Amino acid sequence: MQQSAQLYDVINRRRDTRREFTGEPVDDGVLHRILSAAHCAPSVGMSQPWDFVMVRDATTLETFRDHVTDERAAYARTLDGERAATFERIKVEGIVESGLGIVVGYDPTRGGPNVLGRHAIADAGLYSVVCAIQNLWLAATAEGLGVGWVSFYREEFLRDLVGFPEHVRPVAWLCVGAVSGLPEVPDLERFGWRHRSPLDGVLHDERYQAGSNLAT
Repeated sequence: MQQSAQLYDVINRRRDTRREFTGEPVDDGVLHRILSAAHCAPSVGMSQPWDFVMVRDATTLETFRDHVTDERAAYARTLDGERAATFERIKVEGIVESGLGIVVGYDPTRGGPNVLGRHAIADAGLYSVVCAIQNLWLAATAEGLGVGWVSFYREEFLRDLVGFPEHVRPVAWLCVGAVSGLPEVPDLERFGWRHRSPLDGVLHDERYQAGSNLAT
């Protein structure tokens, strides 16, 4: 029961971290543990189709930060009124402040041409990579580290930046580092961008029914 409670506590404390990074280097042993947790993730056909690139070089971090800043500004220009004002208050960075970026790639050639379980669902390998990211994120939270998933970038830019070959798809840039603490409420909720919906609103019995849920 205690182990179950600890797991649920980590799940509920997990946050997409931005402003809380302290810049303190991540201990090599801790980093190895969270990467090992990611590498233990389930994968279609046990193909383990992920790669992890550790980025610490200040110039590379700044180059990616500048690219993300440009993409953030481009998105901001599509907003107006209250939505624009709300977005302006949300910090979507942490790239340089964290001191460590972990770039996660998806290699569809891993496991050979006949990956068991992927013949009918082409994206099953991509789903596997996302499972690895979630494992890493939960392990980092358990270790007291923060993680921020950066999404304001162009895939081709990030592929070139870290040297992925053409067939490897960049799936995530994760800012990983020591934090002063994790916020009680996710930033997007705290700043009024969106609020978490109740579980009952997404539950269905036997078949999907639009506009209905198990609570009604």
